[in-house]
Amino acid sequence: MKQSFAALVAGLLFGLGLVVSHMIDPAKVLAFLDIAGSWDPSLAFVMIGAIPVAAIGFRATRGRHAPLLDTQFHGPSRTRVDAPLVIGSALFGVGWGLVGFCPGPALASLVLGRWQSWVFVAAMLVGMIGYRFLDRASGLFFRRYSTFISPR
Repeated sequence: MKQSFAALVAGLLFGLGLVVSHMIDPAKVLAFLDIAGSWDPSLAFVMIGAIPVAAIGFRATRGRHAPLLDTQFHGPSRTRVDAPLVIGSALFGVGWGLVGFCPGPALASLVLGRWQSWVFVAAMLVGMIGYRFLDRASGLFFRRYSTFISPR
């Protein structure tokens, strides 16, 4: 119960941050990404402001064996830069640049009731389900070509 409540509070705080920073407004995001045109640098200040907050959080967990509401920290299980990571990152960037939404702000913008938000989230879900279906159906593609760059 405590974990669920903490997750709810963290999600609401994250969503509030997206709303206050106007990251749920695709026009604002696209203006930030348009560095060759009428660039709006205000979202850079949001990102710069997030760095000390994250640093404080990471510093607070240093030396701890587990977070407050769990028995262990859950880091990424895969640390290699591989084809699925690179392809997924490229698709994320292209999608963000084309429409000005990424998953978090898109979900937060659903409360505004704009049809564009609903279309984006529906397309995002179709893509997620499609990836799972294709990965299970072909099975070998992403496993066969998953060694792209292997850090030492």
